[in-house]
Amino acid sequence: MSAPERGAEAARRHAPDRPAASGARAPRRAADLTGTRRLLLLSLRRDRVVAPLWVLVIGLMPALQLVSVKDLYSSPEQLEQFAVTTAASPALLAMYGPVFGTSLGSIGTWKAGAMYTVIAIATILTVIRHTRVEEETGRAELVGATGIGRFAGLTAALLLTGGGSLLAGLVCTLSLLGSGEPLAGSLAWGASLAASGLVWAGIAAVAAQASTGARVARGMAFAALGTAFALRAAGDAGNGVLSWFSPIGWCLQIRPFAQERWWVLLPLLTVAVFAAGFAYALLDRRDTGAGLLAERPGRPAAGNSLSGAFGLAARLQRGALLGWTVGFALYGLLIGGAVGSVGDLLGDNDTLRDLMDRMGGSTALEDSFITYALTLLAAVAAAYSVSALLRLHDEESSSRMEATLAGAVSRTRLAAAHLTFALAGPALLLVVAGVAVGLVYAPQTADPEHTFDATVAAAAVQLPAVWVVTGIAAALYGLLPRFAPFAWGVLSAMIVVYFVGSLDALPQWVMDLVPFTHPPKLPGAEFTAEPLLWLLAIATILLAAGVIGFRRRDLR
Repeated sequence: MSAPERGAEAARRHAPDRPAASGARAPRRAADLTGTRRLLLLSLRRDRVVAPLWVLVIGLMPALQLVSVKDLYSSPEQLEQFAVTTAASPALLAMYGPVFGTSLGSIGTWKAGAMYTVIAIATILTVIRHTRVEEETGRAELVGATGIGRFAGLTAALLLTGGGSLLAGLVCTLSLLGSGEPLAGSLAWGASLAASGLVWAGIAAVAAQASTGARVARGMAFAALGTAFALRAAGDAGNGVLSWFSPIGWCLQIRPFAQERWWVLLPLLTVAVFAAGFAYALLDRRDTGAGLLAERPGRPAAGNSLSGAFGLAARLQRGALLGWTVGFALYGLLIGGAVGSVGDLLGDNDTLRDLMDRMGGSTALEDSFITYALTLLAAVAAAYSVSALLRLHDEESSSRMEATLAGAVSRTRLAAAHLTFALAGPALLLVVAGVAVGLVYAPQTADPEHTFDATVAAAAVQLPAVWVVTGIAAALYGLLPRFAPFAWGVLSAMIVVYFVGSLDALPQWVMDLVPFTHPPKLPGAEFTAEPLLWLLAIATILLAAGVIGFRRRDLR
């Protein structure tokens, strides 16, 4: 073969975007997967901390839920009362889904149904990070210029997330078995958890092919997840029909520990396989770095709202903030509707009442429930804050920040613009949630005006704890930008410690490391400003360290 012929052959091998002739299609499919193992090892290396963390947290949570109530419902009568009361509360059904049986396993893992949504979030973020983000930053094109096949990146991402989902299911099964639960129910719980991860990994893979931006791809996948959750909630609170249009509803319909329905795994796996196959078909029909949805041309000139660093940050953050605000408002309405059912739910179980009092810090059961629910919402608001702050990390990694700072924009102004949303965003979310809870719950009390004000205050006092998490993320980004994504691991660890420690399973000094344990336990406890001032001081120091570090270091 002459030199020109060898050059042409090499060009054909390294041009995966060019459609192949039908006769060469089968050999090309094998070449498209070349390098999958190497990319998978690279992905495992990059996610060596985050991936094991979410596998363990998600896999162990059902067993932790079970252990937390195992000694609280000691009689079949108490279990039956719990199931009957739950079935009579549309708000509780919408929040957590129905209880299909009266066994300890079914009731003990009832709230752990939220893990179907959590594993969906984890897989969506992971798949898009290793597919669309790689293309957006140009790394996929650089790697594809070597001997890496066209489908290798997507395959490696799906293997990583699929393997993580299966491991989470295995951990769930083993932990439930270790808690003394039957094999069938434990296996059904693990299988449903793994199936949820596989389904949303496939959906995320499809979303990654649609847009040229990772932000839009994540928005599309999360919009699908929100729709699935809404259909499940509406169906479970209503006649149940809508639940069958939601993958989350299918997971609940497997009914672990309540005459398991193994056949429901079939539609879950079918959707997972179909979505993954559709993602490969879409990838085969587009260019590297391009999306299937045409980008809309912008205005010839930017408006006044887009001028300056704050205008740019607002443009980047507004969509996410709007979506989170709607979600917090809806969840606040559900919490407000569920408060009135708490007393009936616990019945005469004094042990569980004492437990709720310890977790909420109030002698009034309804107040304890509100406190505990708003504390968990504060942890979710901290997740938004971390996401908003790490937008700076995304801008820097994609080299867009370098172009921005080349103009008349200082680093301090750019950081302050994004910090505004990272600090004010959680304030908006928590106030909206507090108002939503008060609007539904306050009319049911003897003093609606006082109850409403107390509920909003209970949400507001959580802010300093959220801002400490914001400060940690800012310090990591400013001082150790390579480890900035570890802020997600820090937040996950805090949530686990808070949940387990609230059950008296951890020493107090460990609990004191979690900022969410320090705000006053409103609305039932007495307000004290001292812990809030300490949290604000810690958050200020961390934020200042992050901004100073960002100003002095080189861009990566």
